[in-house]
Amino acid sequence: MKKLAILGLATGMLAIAGCTTVPLTGRSRLSLVDDSQLQQQAAIGYAQLLSDPSTKVVAANSAETQRIKRIGANIAAAVTKYMNDNGFGDQIRNYKWEFNLIQSSEINAWCMPGGKVAVYTGILPITKDDAGLATVMGHEIAHAIAQHSAERASQMMAAQVGGAAVGVATGNKSETTQAVVNQLYGIGAQGLYILPNSRKQELEADKMGLSFMAMAGYNPQNAIAFWQRMAAASKNGSKPPVFLSTHPTDESRIAQIQRDLPEAMKYYKGK
Repeated sequence: MKKLAILGLATGMLAIAGCTTVPLTGRSRLSLVDDSQLQQQAAIGYAQLLSDPSTKVVAANSAETQRIKRIGANIAAAVTKYMNDNGFGDQIRNYKWEFNLIQSSEINAWCMPGGKVAVYTGILPITKDDAGLATVMGHEIAHAIAQHSAERASQMMAAQVGGAAVGVATGNKSETTQAVVNQLYGIGAQGLYILPNSRKQELEADKMGLSFMAMAGYNPQNAIAFWQRMAAASKNGSKPPVFLSTHPTDESRIAQIQRDLPEAMKYYKGK
C-alpha cells in the first residue's frame, strides 16, 4: 500500500507540474515531454525522409510545389504573428518551416514538430483549390502548434506510470489475476483515455486550423466543402468503431467545424 501511495502521489505530481496551455483554444494539456526535443528529432527524420531514394519529392519549381510553398508560407507567417502577439513566441522560436510535395497516391499530409510539412499528391484532387489546401495545411500545422505529439507522448508516459501502479496493487495476487487485470488496464487506458484524447486533438486541430487559415487570408467557410469531399472519398473504406478510432466520425467533425466557424470568421479579412 505504501508503494501504491507513492506511485499515486508521483502520478498526481507529474500531472500537476506538467500542464501547459494550448494557444488559441486555452485548453490545459499534459506536458511531460519537452517539445523542443521532438523538434530536433523531427528535423533529422524529415531530412532523412526527403533524401531517401524511395521518397519522390516533387521538384521545387513545379507549379503545385510552388503553390504549397506559397500557401504554407502565408499560414506560417500568420501563425508566427499570432504566437508572438499573444505571448507564445517562445514555443516556436526554433521553428524552421519547410514545405514539400511528395509524389504518392496516399491521401495524406502532415506537419512535424518544428514546422516540417509534407503534402502528398494523392490529396490534391480532394483539396482542389487554395482554400482546400489551406484547410489541410492549417489543420496539420495546428497539430504542431498545439504540441499534440508531445502531449500524446506525455499521455503514454502517464499511462505507463498508471500501469506500474496497477502492477504494485496486484502484486500479491495470482499470476492469472495479474494478467487479466493488466490486460483490462491496457484496454481501458486505450479506450477511455488515449484514444478519446486523440479524437479531441483532431477536433482541436480542426478548430485551430480554421482560425489559422482565416488569419492567412483563406475563407474558413470553404473547410466544410473540403471535409465533405474527404468523407466522400473515404466512405468506401473500412473504419473502426468511433470509440476505437483516433479520429472523430466525418459527421461529428463537420458538425463541430460548423460550430467553430463563427469564431474563425473573426480572423478572416479576405485578400
